[in-house]
Amino acid sequence: MANISASSHGLLEEVLPTAVSSETLQGVSLPLQVFFCLVMVVILLVALLGNMVVCLMVYQRSAMRSAINILLASLAFSDLMLAILNMPFALVTVLTTTWVFGELFCRVSAMLFWFFVTEGVAILLIISIDRFLIIVQKLDKLSPQRAKMVIVVTWSFAFVLSFPLALGSPPLHIHPSAPQCVFGYSTEPGYRAYVLILMLVVFFIPFTVMLYNFMGILNTIRHNATRIHSHPDSICLSQANKLGLLGLHRPIPMNIDMSFKTRAFTTILILFSVFTVCWAPFTAYCLVATFSNSFYHEVSFFQVSTWILWLSYLKSALNPLIYYWRIKKFRDACINLMPKYCTFLPHLPGNTKRRIQPSAVYVCGEHRSTV
Repeated sequence: MANISASSHGLLEEVLPTAVSSETLQGVSLPLQVFFCLVMVVILLVALLGNMVVCLMVYQRSAMRSAINILLASLAFSDLMLAILNMPFALVTVLTTTWVFGELFCRVSAMLFWFFVTEGVAILLIISIDRFLIIVQKLDKLSPQRAKMVIVVTWSFAFVLSFPLALGSPPLHIHPSAPQCVFGYSTEPGYRAYVLILMLVVFFIPFTVMLYNFMGILNTIRHNATRIHSHPDSICLSQANKLGLLGLHRPIPMNIDMSFKTRAFTTILILFSVFTVCWAPFTAYCLVATFSNSFYHEVSFFQVSTWILWLSYLKSALNPLIYYWRIKKFRDACINLMPKYCTFLPHLPGNTKRRIQPSAVYVCGEHRSTV
């Protein structure tokens, strides 16, 4: 019985490519195919240039090598490698409507794809945990040295998780109408278990942890804002000493700019929102393709795969744009990297290094007011 099933599966693989490929070519109009290609080229160029600039800025400027910036540079590097080693081959597949790079490179390409994706998600998760510890727990434990150790651990973990794909365990299907090697329909328990574990690690667990962190941060910021508005004329003596206001023994009137506390958190929240929007459809797509035979052999599989795949790639292009929009140091450094004849905006003042611990901004300690 097993031999009959295997032979039937092999016969299906031999007959399916020609039939589905011809149906796909008829189902995708030329304007839609041109639109796909133009969007992919734009995403590829933005992801390539934007993330390259981010990595270059952190590498060249010592003032930019804080713990959070080192993590962002690792995230940018994973997105950069994704743009170099995966996006061009997916673009060629969209142009030809079939995978032309062979079975071996199919496995290697899938391994690299999930390798860089897992690393990017892990870094985003670490950043959210760091913001949670700073704002909610009042702990600033992540130094640049620890950030580098965390990066080594996350890259190692991502490699261990994705490397079995390069060995063909589980085996990937070369679908005749998919823009890159994807998880296909299978009834093998080990195959389905690997897909479930990968989806849990790459999306569901990070999403749950980050959502919990951000809800806790929002609650803490709202609570602190209420306390500050209730006591606008109070400041703790220890904070006065940190600010050089020695010899003062009474509350000091002080206007506190809440944007200083919330801006970094808002940036991470935007990155989390982009991650959710771009990766939730791709996660659902992988699960449905693995467990639904009808969806995997659907005539419109090429169009659905292309839309969802490049939506996931869009995250790599949006991240550097978010850095430029939200982080002043990155924006200033990016302007400084431009040639003078390409600079249309006025030169902004230089950046200074951080002088206080982030946790000191959020709390004064026991018997003290929240700042």
